[in-house]
Amino acid sequence: MPVRGRVTSVGAAPAPRVGNPRNRQRLITLFSLALLMAFAVRLVMIQGVNAAELSTAALENRLATTTDEPLRADIVDRNGVVLATSADRYHVFVNQQKLKTWEHTQNGQVIASGPLDAAEILAPILGVSESELSVELVGDKPFHYIAKYVTPEQWDLIAEEGIYGVDREPVTERFYPNGDIAGNIVGFVGGREDRQGVDWGLAGIEASFEDELLGTPGSLTYERGRGGTVIPTGVLEEEAAVPGSKVQLTIDRDIQYYTQERLAQAVAETGSSAGIVVMEDVRTGEILALADSGSVDPNDPGATPASQRGSSAVEDVFEPGSTAKVITVAAALEEGLFTPTSRFVAPYEYTTDNNQTFKDSHDYGDQKLTLAGILAKSSNTGTIQVGEGLTEAQRHQYLTDFGFGQRTGVGLPTESAGILHPWERWDGRTEWAVLYGQGVSVTALQTSQVFQTVANDGVRVAPTLVKGLVQPDGTVVEAEASEPVQVISEETSDQLMLMLEDVTESGTGSLAKIDGYRVAGKTGTAEAVGPSGKLDRIVASFVGVAPADDPRIVVSVILFDPKSSIWGGVVAAPVFSDVATFGLQALRVPPSGPAEELYPTTWE
Repeated sequence: MPVRGRVTSVGAAPAPRVGNPRNRQRLITLFSLALLMAFAVRLVMIQGVNAAELSTAALENRLATTTDEPLRADIVDRNGVVLATSADRYHVFVNQQKLKTWEHTQNGQVIASGPLDAAEILAPILGVSESELSVELVGDKPFHYIAKYVTPEQWDLIAEEGIYGVDREPVTERFYPNGDIAGNIVGFVGGREDRQGVDWGLAGIEASFEDELLGTPGSLTYERGRGGTVIPTGVLEEEAAVPGSKVQLTIDRDIQYYTQERLAQAVAETGSSAGIVVMEDVRTGEILALADSGSVDPNDPGATPASQRGSSAVEDVFEPGSTAKVITVAAALEEGLFTPTSRFVAPYEYTTDNNQTFKDSHDYGDQKLTLAGILAKSSNTGTIQVGEGLTEAQRHQYLTDFGFGQRTGVGLPTESAGILHPWERWDGRTEWAVLYGQGVSVTALQTSQVFQTVANDGVRVAPTLVKGLVQPDGTVVEAEASEPVQVISEETSDQLMLMLEDVTESGTGSLAKIDGYRVAGKTGTAEAVGPSGKLDRIVASFVGVAPADDPRIVVSVILFDPKSSIWGGVVAAPVFSDVATFGLQALRVPPSGPAEELYPTTWE
């Protein structure tokens, strides 16, 4: 009879029971050992294999860097008078949420609290209305500006009050002590989004010499703990900011001031729409004054239309008219075609061999003029006869040699090269018109450069507005001078200067005379492009040199659309006389010597 019971396989171990306490203990022990092993491996990786990398990453998380922007360097005139400078300032802001909780106690009693009391305290310091400031302080904004460009002295007074929630942001302010004096030269600054709190040059010298003025920012890198506090024994690396270099201009602030004032008077008296005056040192090419009517005030450039914030003297172009006749006469003398006393008959009308008819400004009939007389009387028909012996290529070459059709490199970013087309593109009329200043367009500075060349023994020197840079340590780095160009011979120059004296003695420029000084110059009346895009603006000009016997300055006066008279000898020459007189006196130029015998202007 079979026995009933459990059947077990031979040699098979009984299945463990998980519920058994011993088995659970074994599993926990094995899991703990595995976890400890993982920690050990990880610890070895951290302290051994990846130690340097992880340490560096941790340090980088603790490091903070701040930037130290240097003050933008000054711009000064030739005598060191400051024209543009910078100063430390603060933008003051408020955390309106924190200000709500502010209380000021004295002897255990609250004597001031909240935004309204804060406004009463701050308004006199900031020089604003208490009621208006209250509006700015009340609210829930965590950050809100309440004043900008606050002086350090003002901030010290604010800080003494200890008003919770009011703080400041360091900035710099650029300002111009002389207002609009030389504003068209100095330019102005503005902000940019890529570097907050930094002034960037937007016009004039401020823009042209941006890198030199701005300098190099410094930095401070430090190790911080929790809450941003500095770790005293941590990393501390400082790189000092390098200040920019001071830019010293060639202009004289006092001469510039007088020139602008006299120009403004002339524009008002003649009813002109605008005007330009340039004063240049004949020998060096240094610009002593560069005046535009309606010059921008860099402290508030927005008050001036954008089209007038630059310098018209280097931007606006116009036909030079009769002032360019000196180039034709210079070429004829240099090529040996004529002498100052060569004789011509200048009719009211003259027709060239390609049937182009030209007229003089007035019908004087047939005038018997010498070459000197053609300049003195500013005869168009006579000038064309003088230029008939010059090829078109020669005419173009002399215009180029005197600086037409190319930038002077004076130092302003918006300078125009003017317009001088290749002679191969001249039409049948332009090939003659260029002889007396039409068919070509120039700037006021280019016009001045022609007479600087004639007065400087025929040597053209590039005009400049910058004498040099004054580095932070006081070292002066003079501006690099351009290579002088001998345009005409010294003999031709001397002849031209004596011929140009005839213009002020017996010709069209008699109102340019200066007591005690011999003056050489040339009048001009021409056209410029108006708002319509056509040549419908009148340009009345006079360009002169003084003293004529020992040239020191050349002064160009340009008036646009004068209503009292269109003739340069009437409206521009008197301005030259006054401005040149002031310049000669300011520079202490001695009076002229005895007058020389001038060339005859007519013949019988």
